[in-house]
Amino acid sequence: MNGITMWMEKYLVPVAAKIGSQKHLVALRDSFIGILPATLTGALAAMVSAIVTTFPQSIQQMVLGPTKFSQLAPEDVWTLANTPIIGDLNNISALVNQGTLTVIGLIFAFSWGYNLARAYGVNDLAGGVVAVATLFAGLPNQMPKFLDALGVSDAGVAATDKINGVLTGQGLAAWKPLFAAAHMDAGAYFTIIIMGALAVIIYAKLMLADITIKMPESVPPAVAKAFLAIIPTITAIYAVSLIYYIIDKLTNDSVINLITHYIAEPFQILSQNIFSVLIVTLFVSIFWFFGLHGPNVLAPALDGIWLPLGLNNQALYFQVHSEGIRDLVARGAIDKAHAINGDYVSLWVRGSWDAFVWFGGSGGTITLILAILIFSKRKDYKTVGRLGLAPGIFNINEPVLFGMPIVLNAIFFIPFLIAPLVAVIIAYVATMLHWVDPVVSAVPWVTPPIMNAFLATGFDWRAIILAIVNLAVTFAIWTPFVIAANKMEEPEL
Repeated sequence: MNGITMWMEKYLVPVAAKIGSQKHLVALRDSFIGILPATLTGALAAMVSAIVTTFPQSIQQMVLGPTKFSQLAPEDVWTLANTPIIGDLNNISALVNQGTLTVIGLIFAFSWGYNLARAYGVNDLAGGVVAVATLFAGLPNQMPKFLDALGVSDAGVAATDKINGVLTGQGLAAWKPLFAAAHMDAGAYFTIIIMGALAVIIYAKLMLADITIKMPESVPPAVAKAFLAIIPTITAIYAVSLIYYIIDKLTNDSVINLITHYIAEPFQILSQNIFSVLIVTLFVSIFWFFGLHGPNVLAPALDGIWLPLGLNNQALYFQVHSEGIRDLVARGAIDKAHAINGDYVSLWVRGSWDAFVWFGGSGGTITLILAILIFSKRKDYKTVGRLGLAPGIFNINEPVLFGMPIVLNAIFFIPFLIAPLVAVIIAYVATMLHWVDPVVSAVPWVTPPIMNAFLATGFDWRAIILAIVNLAVTFAIWTPFVIAANKMEEPEL
């Protein structure tokens, strides 16, 4: 054990420490954190829609049982969609969803540009503007396809009566670009990360090289600051636009489509493999064992790959609700390669860890606390357990990780690694076998265990059972090591 620990301290920890402090990755992590308010607002809208449509049906199904529920006539299935005020709230939530999840890629673009520019120590507001402009510069114009579908062309302007005569006497040039919503949601993340980084880095380097327009001191600071960013912004946006243009001419396709097809999709398909999920889970625990914040170190993978899949599930759930999600899963539409009419459901997303694995935080430490309070005979452990119980209920486990400590604690290293791996396997298999719905809603990470799983799966009552099973299994894994720790002497104070 000591040999393994020394090897990891020598070779793994320095690499992880560098990753955790690398400014581009730190900026990326902070960018995902920055869009959390919009993500959770969209999740709230999805929950309201679920309460109106799915939640009453889930309760009815739980009371009657799946067989009797399936035999109900449509008019006998509970719903609140037509209830006054509640139905209006559902419609308002649709607008909230439109302003958050539908354009979450656009929101992320600003957050990414802002945080990356801040990492370079330059005008962060202008950095956000550069990233947003970079996104829109590369979006393919859908207007020609739209007009072709309507049978409208310059040669037949009379056909514009189909669209209220907006084009009458003006020709197609009167139309502004039309962008697809699918290019502004979470599907744009990879393009924003790559092209946005390129543009903002060019902008930042020119700012740092002082290739700017300097205004007299008499000019108000806000105006002077804006003028400083003009040349770097022009250069950056023209540079990425030139790349967009050349690639479009060479491939007859847009950069966002190419990145999605050749970079994002392979990573996301690979992410649904159980081994990928287990590897990430394992390294989160390993990093924490050495005192490094595992989810933060691996945020580029967790948030860059699994978070967009979760947002895709959430956006889809808002439209089709639980029955639609189950239908897609049953028909095998579990990745983009097997999408049905463009729709697919990911079985494992970023929120799956919080719902079914990391109870009380990484390692499932809420069950460790319970095992300590029940079985431990050590006063120091019981003291830390009592202090860590309340935060642990809300998935804050730093008091336990550093108070026990679990960090560099050889006796707790094994359960800290094994417990989440076993929980992942159980949850993954249960989801794959359709015993429980996949996670379809971004629930705040501080939501207590069991409730988190119930809300995250769109009020699937079976998620409660799965969460309880994983809690029991995790508790059973931690308990023998807590009992074994009783034989160790308490440290002298």
